[in-house]
Amino acid sequence: MAEISARPPQATRRPDSLRVLVAGASGMIGTELCRQLEESGHTVLRLVRGRPTSTSEFNWAPAARMIDFTLMDRADAVINLSGASLSHLPWTPRYKKLILESRLQATHTLTDAMRMASTPPPVFISASAVGYYGDRPGERLTEQSPRGEGFLADVVDAWEHAANLAPEQTRVVTIRTGLVLGHGGAMSPLLPLTRLGLAGPLGTGGQMWPWISLYDEAAAIRHLLSSPLAGPVHLVGPTPVTSYALLKQLATTLHRPYLIPLPELVIQLALQEAGHDLLLSSQKLLPTRLLDDGFRFRHETVAQAIDWLLTR
Repeated sequence: MAEISARPPQATRRPDSLRVLVAGASGMIGTELCRQLEESGHTVLRLVRGRPTSTSEFNWAPAARMIDFTLMDRADAVINLSGASLSHLPWTPRYKKLILESRLQATHTLTDAMRMASTPPPVFISASAVGYYGDRPGERLTEQSPRGEGFLADVVDAWEHAANLAPEQTRVVTIRTGLVLGHGGAMSPLLPLTRLGLAGPLGTGGQMWPWISLYDEAAAIRHLLSSPLAGPVHLVGPTPVTSYALLKQLATTLHRPYLIPLPELVIQLALQEAGHDLLLSSQKLLPTRLLDDGFRFRHETVAQAIDWLLTR
């Protein structure tokens, strides 16, 4: 594993600040997370695939398993948000391979580097997803619930296994995230359709959609940096809702109609596996471990999260 970047600068830091190495910093979640981390006085080191443009950026090539492993000796925490977007449609066989490989390559590159470090980082927070549970209508799912079936369940299982290859002295947290209400990701097609007045129930509309505001997603990750929690943690809002209720709230807030249903058969014919896994599966999750650990949500209801999203 070759060194391909310079060492991070030695800046003066507050005693309570952390040096946080972030993979996937330029994505929707990563951008908000880095903003909150820096606002809280932490130092953010960003892993980038292109040429670094500042002293806080460091090149890596996860597809080639290349990174400057000495970064791990200087990081108080590592956060992995790297992976191909699930919202890119359709899921062709080639793109499904990219979804899996992009996550495993990034995670293995980071855990390999941690094991090579003289002093591995104390904490590793790695992205995960509620897709681990598959389609589970009628069940109340906890972090101890068994994995489900399907493509996303297979991906998440392999992804979390890769994260747990970090050194024994590193606390590993895998954050199982649902629909993030922000400008990007799964909301990219839903917001413009709703603004055009083309929104309506997806299938029956009764499927449970785990959701979280972008602000709380980043705030929860910040909370987990100094938490004793390890293993899987649900990053979802505390008030479960159906897809009907979430999309109806979005249309109501935008003062748009919510009249045009999209039948389940049409979704499955148009999007195939992605349509079922992303839009039609039902998963009722609560953030029990996060709440028991003292985290408090800024947006406790989907209405609050949508108001925040649309007034940013």
